[in-house]
Amino acid sequence: MVQIKILHRYDISPPANSVPATSLPLTFLDIPWLLCCPMQRLFFYDFPQSAPSFAQTTLPLLIRSLSLCLRRFFPFAANLVLPIAPPQKPYILYSDGDSLSLTVAESAADFAELISDEARDAALIHPLVPQLPPPCESDGARAGPVMAIQVTLFPNKGICVGVQFLHVVADGNSFTHFMKSWASIHRSGGDPTCVDPDDLSPFHDRGVIKDPNGLEPILLKDWWSLVGPSPSQSPSPNPSEALLAVADKVRATFVLRKAHIDGLKAQILSQLKNNDLDSESDSIHLSTFVATCAFVWVCITKSKGEEHERQDQLDRLEYSIPSTYFGNCLDICVLSEKRNTLLGKSGVLHAARAIGRRVKEIGTRGALRGAEEWIKDYKIASDGDLVTVAGSPRQKVYDTDFGWGRLRKSRMVHIDVSRAISLVESRDADGGMEVGLALTRVGMEKFISLFEKGLKSFRPL
Repeated sequence: MVQIKILHRYDISPPANSVPATSLPLTFLDIPWLLCCPMQRLFFYDFPQSAPSFAQTTLPLLIRSLSLCLRRFFPFAANLVLPIAPPQKPYILYSDGDSLSLTVAESAADFAELISDEARDAALIHPLVPQLPPPCESDGARAGPVMAIQVTLFPNKGICVGVQFLHVVADGNSFTHFMKSWASIHRSGGDPTCVDPDDLSPFHDRGVIKDPNGLEPILLKDWWSLVGPSPSQSPSPNPSEALLAVADKVRATFVLRKAHIDGLKAQILSQLKNNDLDSESDSIHLSTFVATCAFVWVCITKSKGEEHERQDQLDRLEYSIPSTYFGNCLDICVLSEKRNTLLGKSGVLHAARAIGRRVKEIGTRGALRGAEEWIKDYKIASDGDLVTVAGSPRQKVYDTDFGWGRLRKSRMVHIDVSRAISLVESRDADGGMEVGLALTRVGMEKFISLFEKGLKSFRPL
């Protein structure tokens, strides 16, 4: 496990009097994420700078640019307010002076090992994740911060920006927008007028999310029934519990090049034809996302024996919303397939058809089918085996540019305990994918064998 030395802690707010007191209601698209563990992301960069140089030049600019960024992304400096009794609805509250916690640390750990794709103990990188300060209780409610950031310097080698935030406040697109905006302001020397022209302001009006089917009261009632009085801010374990939960796990990153994915798609279409399913070939939705998820799902099933998968699909509502909408705009899809089907010779084909069919339904028939069961589905899934897909190659996380050079490695740490796989675009921008996951050591050995065997079967000659 990485050893770190805490150097400083700061409370970072938007510039004084730059943001009015604001209360943001949770929409029906936010409520299910009250049950989700906090999101934990790490961004590693090469950074050949000494500790004194970092403290004198880079750190002040990081602080200033973060404060300026929070002027537009103020909900990340706000508090999540949880009433302690039903039927009240939680909400996000920003008051002037609210802040997020920024921790500055230093480590002598092997930076090259931390960014390696090879299997490593999952607990190795957990000290690089900041801890959310505990909530406070007053006036019949519990209020707590929604984001914390930690910057860890590896002198003369690298730097890691670690973030922990509550999913109920924002989805991956909103978070990525925030990170790129912060990076852009930092890259410009702290001048908010010189940011990337593509960096549009976040859209905070929750009124654009319509609820014609009356899902909000259903989901809110189900949430209260599940959590009971005095709900906690999030179902996250404390640091010692988290380390215990991953004590027997290793994590690794697997890269699928574009040539691999093209070969995988060709293999799926060939199996489709050979299985006398060619008449349905025009209806199969075989994107890079679908093909990758299908292949990984089957490999995990064979290594662990699981047969369910959850996908979080973005931006498929029957009405338009701004592309910079800040909040959650995800349709939760839970798929299941018979284990024997996934273990069969055409397992990847059947997995791709199941995933592709659901993705196509979202795009052509509208989203939110079965949304009234989201909370109940979560309870069922949390009691069983589930493979969750976190992230998306569309977010282009490797474009998060602080001015230190291209991002070396992106990690989603929460997958260690959430049983998810992470998906991001390939760092090499070749149309490939990076897949991250954490398994027991025995499970990982099986997965690596299955993954490498699969690559060979559809690798171009």
